[in-house]
Amino acid sequence: MSSSTSHPHTLTPSCSLPASAARRLSFHSDAPTLAHPHPVRHQTVMLGEHRVGERRLSMHHPKPEPLPRSVSPDDVLSAPIRTVASSAALQALAEFTKETPGGEILRTIPSHVSGQLRTVELVTFKTDDPENPKNWSKAFKWWCTMVVAFTCFAVAFASSVITADLQGPADEFGVSYEVSLLSITVFVIGFGVGPLVFAPLSEMYGRRPVYVFTLALAVIFTIPGAVAKNIQTLLVTRAIDGIAFSAPMTLVGGTLADLWKNEERGVPMAAFSAAPFLGPAIGPLVGGFLSDHRGWRWLYWIQLILAAVAWLLLTFTVPETYAASLLYQRAKKLRKETGDDRFVTEQMIDPRPTGERLRLFLLRPFQLLFLEPIVFFLSIYMSVLYGLLYMFFVAYPVVYQEGKGYSASITGLMFIPLAIGVVASAVCSPIINKHYLHLVKKHFGRPPPEVRLIPMMIFCWLIPVGLFIFAWTSYPRLHWIGPAIGGFPVGFGFIFLYNACNNYLVDSYQRQAASALAAKTFIRSIWGACAVLFTIQMYHRLGYQWASSLLGFIGLACCAIPYVFYFKGAAIRKYSSFATYDDDDDTATLAEREQIQEAISPTQEKPKKPIMEV
Repeated sequence: MSSSTSHPHTLTPSCSLPASAARRLSFHSDAPTLAHPHPVRHQTVMLGEHRVGERRLSMHHPKPEPLPRSVSPDDVLSAPIRTVASSAALQALAEFTKETPGGEILRTIPSHVSGQLRTVELVTFKTDDPENPKNWSKAFKWWCTMVVAFTCFAVAFASSVITADLQGPADEFGVSYEVSLLSITVFVIGFGVGPLVFAPLSEMYGRRPVYVFTLALAVIFTIPGAVAKNIQTLLVTRAIDGIAFSAPMTLVGGTLADLWKNEERGVPMAAFSAAPFLGPAIGPLVGGFLSDHRGWRWLYWIQLILAAVAWLLLTFTVPETYAASLLYQRAKKLRKETGDDRFVTEQMIDPRPTGERLRLFLLRPFQLLFLEPIVFFLSIYMSVLYGLLYMFFVAYPVVYQEGKGYSASITGLMFIPLAIGVVASAVCSPIINKHYLHLVKKHFGRPPPEVRLIPMMIFCWLIPVGLFIFAWTSYPRLHWIGPAIGGFPVGFGFIFLYNACNNYLVDSYQRQAASALAAKTFIRSIWGACAVLFTIQMYHRLGYQWASSLLGFIGLACCAIPYVFYFKGAAIRKYSSFATYDDDDDTATLAEREQIQEAISPTQEKPKKPIMEV
């Protein structure tokens, strides 16, 4: 049990505060703790009449050191989900567990035990704990990183490889080309729907079970697609595969957060960031040669092969990495060995039933999408970009196969510049990260979220540039290299825009970051799925040049979005009920700061009490 020293003056709220606000007003003691005989790190949480560590706070006392730009572990307990899926989330969301020397955790964690006020011991990792994934050998962490990156590549590859030959199933099943396009649409819709379910499930049961189950499901349902006898079977299996394949794309960011420390993540994230975008570029290239020489069904067999390899590698070589699940098992083991039920984890002290947590996670993304201008307009921007990417998969065959008479395999080669652009941007990503770290230092560790938009402001122009090059070099009489070259700036700029958007959303909606990202993913996938359905008609009616130019003008108009939020984002966040607005004191949301201000008199000091909400 930890011991604490009391102080003669303690500021106590004069009225009831929300849990998150109350937690912001509780301070830990600097007193040392007694060593605990068990080989785990724990924190004792005192409830009821027990006293928690207190620190003097008054208006005349020197201002405490500003909190870092992160979500405190206390706040995480009140969030519906903590899954992260981007480099920004890896840096911005605080982790619940933290190793500290001497066996002491300098956090006061509210514990909820139904109907009782008692002492509980929160099980966490100890210093240099070999069971902490961050302490695994670097070689093994790199292996796990490359396995999950390969899984993302396989998933992204599966989304685009069938675009190499959509005419094959249309001819065999006697349906139109537009109906055949639905095999892309239903798959991409699954990409948007799946994360709403799989993300919270990974928080409850760990990442590994979700990886293993969903990939196995995808492998199984790829087989009936490869041997389908009618278009209905093909579409149903593609829809199931889209939902199942969405899980790895959702969880990989969290897996990297589990494995790597903040200062180590730059290179692994650069290696990973290319995988989800390289897959769509390589898919049509490989698919073109397969369909020309083996037929359209091999476009599904190759998906099966890659997905099966990914499933085998994940199942038999990558262990559970999610700290909450590992600590849950450790707490259960300690309870069994000692007969003491005071050993608890984050999951055990969360009083909300599973159904309520799922409901919160399902509803919150839509609240953010329709109530928050930042989330809405950035989601629109990312939807446009995602739609452009999938429209390219349809536009390339129109320009090269219809316009120039090329085969599917030769048309697939035209995606090489797009792939090179993706790889080049991944190579340059550490430079962007280094610049951001410089800004962090410049702002004394608390840069505003808007600095995340700087890469987007610089590279957003590459998208319309690439589209205009593609448009006005697509005349059948001109050299083939013109439209192909247009893919390079699109591929190069896409990753920078995508990562910058995720970074900004996470920094702006720290405790709601996962919901903000889920909202963006949902609307992005819906638009990307629908865009491919009218691409051919648009190119036939407007012509190759003006159809691509229309997309370029849309991309050009969207370039204003990052500039607006760079200059006005702070003002928008100030009046948001969900976004974080930073001032000199804390990182509370507007609603929480108002409640704190109402609850506390600047000149009033109360008798000392435990500050804890149960």
